[in-house]
Amino acid sequence: MSEHELLARKFEDERSRLRGVAYRMLGSLADADDAVQEAWLRLARTGDAGIENLGGWLTTVVGRVCLDMLRSRKSRREEALETHEPEAAAAPASVAPPDPADERQLANSVGLALLVVLETLSPAERLAFVLHDLFALPFEEIGPIVGRTPDAARQLASRARRRVQGTPAVDGAELGRRREVIDAFLAALRGGDLEALLRVLDPDLVVRADVGGTLREVRGAREWAKGALGFARLLESVQPALVDGSPGLVFAPGGRLARALRFTFGDDGRIASFELIADPARLGTIEVGVLA
Repeated sequence: MSEHELLARKFEDERSRLRGVAYRMLGSLADADDAVQEAWLRLARTGDAGIENLGGWLTTVVGRVCLDMLRSRKSRREEALETHEPEAAAAPASVAPPDPADERQLANSVGLALLVVLETLSPAERLAFVLHDLFALPFEEIGPIVGRTPDAARQLASRARRRVQGTPAVDGAELGRRREVIDAFLAALRGGDLEALLRVLDPDLVVRADVGGTLREVRGAREWAKGALGFARLLESVQPALVDGSPGLVFAPGGRLARALRFTFGDDGRIASFELIADPARLGTIEVGVLA
């Protein structure tokens, strides 16, 4: 085995983890693969002589590449950078275009609510939180990547963590009860179970939908539920989340918030009403947090 082939094999052992880091940083599988491929190109140019911890070195490189991409994306106000073709001769293996199903699966495994919150963070906050809280990189290594001291990097991660966790509007016990109701609500919708759905809804349910600034209202649990079961197929990208401090649902294909359901609960614990918010201006005012 040649030295280049050995280096490529070492890199392939790290690819899956590096892809996970980059995806959580960038929220796009295509961009994540670009960042990982850039790390390979840099490694292929320099070799691994003198690198004591190859995994740590590659994580640092991917982190810096992602940080540059996020800063460029933000300054140009674009959702993603233009993709580029990797140097085929140097790459350890050809990289196929991301499969949309693969991206949906990865987004769901990461957590749609987490991806939504990460999109609201500054690039430095996002990187500090992802590398430390999700991949256990010490702040001594994160600081140089973001151009801060370790203590400053710790502050970045702390601020990001508070945003990710959100601010619950009710105590822990009530939060847990409401979460159970939301889980049952979502399971009934996905399973097409009308009776199970009605058990968690107040009979006098009020549903309001704000789509494009137009408010529509439906009253009555049974009337709404019969129509809602027909949309079960659209629930793949729906997950529970903390919405303005209370358990709710977010619809976030690829981690981009497109819809939010904000619930109110009756004294008996059932869902008394909820609001479907789809207007982009209003979505921008909602506080989303991860619901553990």
